[in-house]
Amino acid sequence: MKTHKTLFLAWQDPNSRFWFPIGRLTFDGATYQFVYTQGVKEAQEKSGFTPLSSFPRFDEVYTSTYLFSVFSNRLMPRSRPDYSSFIEWLNIPKHEDDPITLLARSGGQKKTDTLTVFPCPIPDEEGRYHLHFFPHGMQHLPPSSIERINCFVPGEKLWLSHEFQNIYDQMALTLNTEDHHIVGYCPRYLNPEIFELIRRTTYEVNVQVERINQPPTPRQFRLLCHLTAKGDDGFSPFSSKIYQPL
Repeated sequence: MKTHKTLFLAWQDPNSRFWFPIGRLTFDGATYQFVYTQGVKEAQEKSGFTPLSSFPRFDEVYTSTYLFSVFSNRLMPRSRPDYSSFIEWLNIPKHEDDPITLLARSGGQKKTDTLTVFPCPIPDEEGRYHLHFFPHGMQHLPPSSIERINCFVPGEKLWLSHEFQNIYDQMALTLNTEDHHIVGYCPRYLNPEIFELIRRTTYEVNVQVERINQPPTPRQFRLLCHLTAKGDDGFSPFSSKIYQPL
């Protein structure tokens, strides 16, 4: 398993619920670096985003030998009695539970704010990109869908469906089973890249069940999905201008 070295920070407008990629965190093995990305301009124009208190200047490059608090506060303390269970939910080997990998897999989202993180995928030896995520919207699923999720087996295929009539998000992508159960939504901040991958007909995009965590696991960590994409046209996910530094 490869350790993610680059994470993107996304901010959600509390009114429109739209997600904007606003920053990029990198780690070279010794130093963490954070910069705002071009996506922050759109967040400013459309939703009045203002700089985070931890990073008050848009045009500055922030460096530290320690993980910035806005990220470290999103990690479960190793001293927690349920830490080992948390690592199992994320399907991460214990010896690979470094901060960047934990944030990349968990999303680092807290109920108390409007920020989340997601990894910049890197291709494997076969040129295939891998991305893990926990579906959103599971708290709104009917009991029949939850029952279906509880019956999943690793490797089971899921289908993406464009919910274009969704009045809250016209790019909404549902995750569906072969027997037509909706089992969640792709995180909104991933949708533009997934649509771009699908638009490029040379790409093969697949979603499978990576792990199912049975109750009493919190519902937001119940279903871990694994998206893979492979193509030969030189496109790499999250390489567009909005993900580039200011």
